Amino acid sequence: MKTCDVTMVRVYCTESGGRMDKILGLLHDQAKLAGVTVFRGMGGFGPSGKWHRSDWLDMSLDLPVTIEFFDRPDKVAAVLEQLHLIVPPGHLVTWAAQANLED
Repeated sequence: MKTCDVTMVRVYCTESGGRMDKILGLLHDQAKLAGVTVFRGMGGFGPSGKWHRSDWLDMSLDLPVTIEFFDRPDKVAAVLEQLHLIVPPGHLVTWAAQANLED
């Protein structure tokens, strides 16, 4: 199996406020990345300390969301320039990885 270098990115946000839709629009419509997955969390909190959570009786529409994607480093670098304008500090993590992408 032939692999290539990629950059993984994880973005932390919530469902409300429109930020998630803006990020997904950028990743899907403009960047055309190799892969994007959105995970909905059961609960979480950030620097504000405000809990975003659901219980079995009330499914909140303000749950934590993790958006994870990867692609070649140069392509991700271009996307990160735009994401830094949308995503607040401390809500974006990157790391190097390997993937078996097609040429």
